[in-house]
Amino acid sequence: MSAQVDVAAARPPRLPGWLWAAALVVAAPLIGAALGETPIPLDTVWRSLANQIWGAGYPVDPIDQGIVWSYRLPRALVAGACGAGLAIAGLVLQTLLRNALADPYLLGISAGASTGAVLVAVAGLGAAVLPMSAGALLGALAAFALVAGLSRLAGGGPTARGAAQIVLAGIAGSQLFNALTSFIIARSASAEQARGIMFWLLGNLSGVRWDDVGLAVAAAATALGAAMWHVRSLDAFTFGTESAASLGVPVRRVQGVLILATAAATAVLVSITGAIGFVGLVVPHAARLLVGSGHARLVPASALIGMVFLIAADVIARMLVPGQTLPIGVVTALVGAPAFAIILIRARRMP
Repeated sequence: MSAQVDVAAARPPRLPGWLWAAALVVAAPLIGAALGETPIPLDTVWRSLANQIWGAGYPVDPIDQGIVWSYRLPRALVAGACGAGLAIAGLVLQTLLRNALADPYLLGISAGASTGAVLVAVAGLGAAVLPMSAGALLGALAAFALVAGLSRLAGGGPTARGAAQIVLAGIAGSQLFNALTSFIIARSASAEQARGIMFWLLGNLSGVRWDDVGLAVAAAATALGAAMWHVRSLDAFTFGTESAASLGVPVRRVQGVLILATAAATAVLVSITGAIGFVGLVVPHAARLLVGSGHARLVPASALIGMVFLIAADVIARMLVPGQTLPIGVVTALVGAPAFAIILIRARRMP
């Protein structure tokens, strides 16, 4: 007995989960800023950051200082915020719709946001008074309304057939809004604008600067705050809207708040980075495997995994082809498409 007590006392104390999460939130963007086609040591990244924020005066090569501060660090921060926001949006949609295949990309919300953003940026519709992110929000809400209406008309519901109907409605909505985006580009954009927009539509962080960081973080924080505020309601929605109503959840109000928050976050992030697919589909399932289905832990875990996943995807996009940066959506699709197939097969086998 005494030997067991001695062994237990000799074990180092386990750090709480929130401390590990905080360390990862700080470390992931710094690692993302250090890695690239030309790696930069982590101590150089830290010194560059200290020089810019605190005026520490560390001797750092001006080129490395510029790469870290003006290019890689804001890119990593926006990637992390985008990954967290899209992961939470996917989690909320999967819970509210009780559909394992729901995410902003597959349900056409990202496509609608892209159409709204392009309509403002290229066609100039309302550009004097309507910012690009607001146009993206209107497009995202229009897309969700269309998909929800199509699914309801097709008899979608909390069954295997209903899950398939809403996914099919999402595909139809995506194709419609993608066609509208292509029409707007063909009619209103110059050749140079068209090339830039087509690259942006695949998910592009190349043009991200510090001005975009605050907007992206605010969008992700909005989705995270709304989801955390309604974790008990999300737990109730796991068993269906009728069960949630019987537990005293104001179903329509909670649905409206959460859908508006996730659509707004998706729209803002799409207006910055373009449509990045499969993050909201894959990450919530990975988080469930790690922390279970309770949303008090599932929501922050999804945000954390989404942040790390998209930062890693951005690093891969910059390193995969020497001398060229791939659209980040290409990397997420390479991971997400096989994961989508696995989830689809598992859902098909479930009763």
